[in-house]
Amino acid sequence: MSDVEPWDDDPSVQMMRRIFSLMEKSQRELLGALKISLFDPRLRRARDHACDLFEKTWPLAIQKKVVANESDAALLYRHCLNHALKLSGVKVPNHILPEDDQITKFLRKELV
Repeated sequence: MSDVEPWDDDPSVQMMRRIFSLMEKSQRELLGALKISLFDPRLRRARDHACDLFEKTWPLAIQKKVVANESDAALLYRHCLNHALKLSGVKVPNHILPEDDQITKFLRKELV
């Protein structure tokens, strides 16, 4: 039997893998900038919440053309994680996030 799965060549699967990889990289960068240990007990709840927020907002962000590519999707996730961290009691300075007025305005409206 072959080690190659039938979906390995599927472009949509490859795209999702790239997006997840960018999301993980973005998460590591944010947590590194905040100097938060990967074992911080607040992270599990924040990550779960960020994932829920991302899953809720991503399709709408695509529809409204707020997210146009894989990098934008990762940035949307980073903003969702930032929001979830704040709700978990982590102080996140405003300068930590990359400037993106379109995503910021979109989330401000959708997360109300």
